[in-house]
Amino acid sequence: MKKLLGLVLVMVLLISAAALTSLKPNTMHTIEGTWELQSFYNYDGENIIDTVPLAKGYRQVKMFYDGKVMWSRTTSSDTKDADGNDVVGRFGYGTYKLTEGQLMETIEYGDKGMMRDLETLRKFTFELELQDNTYSQISTDAEGNRTFSENYKRAD
Repeated sequence: MKKLLGLVLVMVLLISAAALTSLKPNTMHTIEGTWELQSFYNYDGENIIDTVPLAKGYRQVKMFYDGKVMWSRTTSSDTKDADGNDVVGRFGYGTYKLTEGQLMETIEYGDKGMMRDLETLRKFTFELELQDNTYSQISTDAEGNRTFSENYKRAD
């Protein structure tokens, strides 16, 4: 009986230890989650030369989860598309992949304007600077010079 009780106690301890070590992993330094655009930077090829705040009424949110990306944005009511129509929001959906220092997005679907834009370009590759609660996706030109970035903060 003592052996059986001892065996049960050991099993309970092992199960408890396994449960404690398999708690939800810390999501810091992962892009998974919801992010809100804070500002834009313009570059001189390497260094930031200008910070552009968001225009009044402009809000953009991106969500990354399990290899999928979705973004949406609203703009001020006086924004027009190429046809002169009012544009108050845009959205896109697709997949993403991270490599060391890069974010690659392939947009598969979006609003009417986005679908028109996707006829010429669906894959986007950005230099990625990822911190715990912020990230910047930096666009570069054909020579690899930094041109501009979108700067995001993790949403609460």
